Amino acid sequence: MDKPLMSDGPVTLAHVAQRAGVSQMTASRALNGRSGVSAKTRHEVVRIATQIGYRVNVAARKLSNGRSRIIAVLAPDLTNQFIGELLIGAGEAARKVDYEMLVYTLFDETRRSHDEVLRLLQQFADGLIAILPRGATDYVKALYAASMPIVILDHRGEVAALPTIASNHYEGASMAMRHLLELGHTRIGFLTGPDEPGASTERLTAYQHVLAQHGLRVDPHLISAGDYTQRGGFEAARRLLGLKKRPTAIFAVNDMAAFGALDAIKDAGLSVPNDVSLIGFDDIPMAAQTHPPLTTIRQPLVWMGRSAVNTLLAQINGIDVASPRVTLPTELVVRASTAALSATGRVPVGTRGASAGV
Repeated sequence: MDKPLMSDGPVTLAHVAQRAGVSQMTASRALNGRSGVSAKTRHEVVRIATQIGYRVNVAARKLSNGRSRIIAVLAPDLTNQFIGELLIGAGEAARKVDYEMLVYTLFDETRRSHDEVLRLLQQFADGLIAILPRGATDYVKALYAASMPIVILDHRGEVAALPTIASNHYEGASMAMRHLLELGHTRIGFLTGPDEPGASTERLTAYQHVLAQHGLRVDPHLISAGDYTQRGGFEAARRLLGLKKRPTAIFAVNDMAAFGALDAIKDAGLSVPNDVSLIGFDDIPMAAQTHPPLTTIRQPLVWMGRSAVNTLLAQINGIDVASPRVTLPTELVVRASTAALSATGRVPVGTRGASAGV
């Protein structure tokens, strides 16, 4: 039985090769999964490497053969279910082809610049999936300058030159609006996201277009600014509920904002859907667990993560991307937070929940 190597220095590939009775080239091929090595030799080299404590130097391996079999993912944070679902899909696709996934969350820019982080990841990864944060202008500039395969996941509208995976925000928002109109709602509030290109803008545009298509005027007082967060959704919905003629339905730009709106509706002494119908966008797992469960537009988040990995692997292997932007379909998921207007009991002007506004 081989014993761990006692040495003043690190265990090297030469030590593994010597113990296995093979050349360093053969040992390297065996440990890196390359061809030209018999199954028996590969097994023995791996066994000895494990036994004596050899660890593959990923950066050195990447320099020697150009591949680390690692995909890097750069994400704003790991605290919300939206990003979690994207990572689940990406991880599944990476594991299927024997790739590891390294997730790096965005950072305090006073410590390290975008360029420095990208250079660091480039040493270890064969390619990068970038989930863009808000206010991503400097981030996008760094991505353009990076010399590695990159795929953008959940774009913000300004990265058309890089391969992008996104869902159909406009069609999804149109489905949400048509659902509310079919239920008889015509006074529909909209909780926006940040005023920047991308998902929020496309969903707002759909809101406006569908109203116009049904001969309804777009009332600017029914559009309330939010920021994708639950707290932002609470404040935005509270402003709508304070109008003298409040909306009978609210369409939130995402599920987190919808959760905040649900809190605001309850805080105003109203209920969902009896007083106000509510619909979100994303269908993160928590949407089915609220009370009442949230009607929402489902983005295929896990599918988006898988698609990002597959698109990135095509680039890594020198295959041209068929389309610079892959747009995946959305789906209306009807739950208990929306109801027909005849069942909502529209509250007259000046009654509960109406404290100020137009």
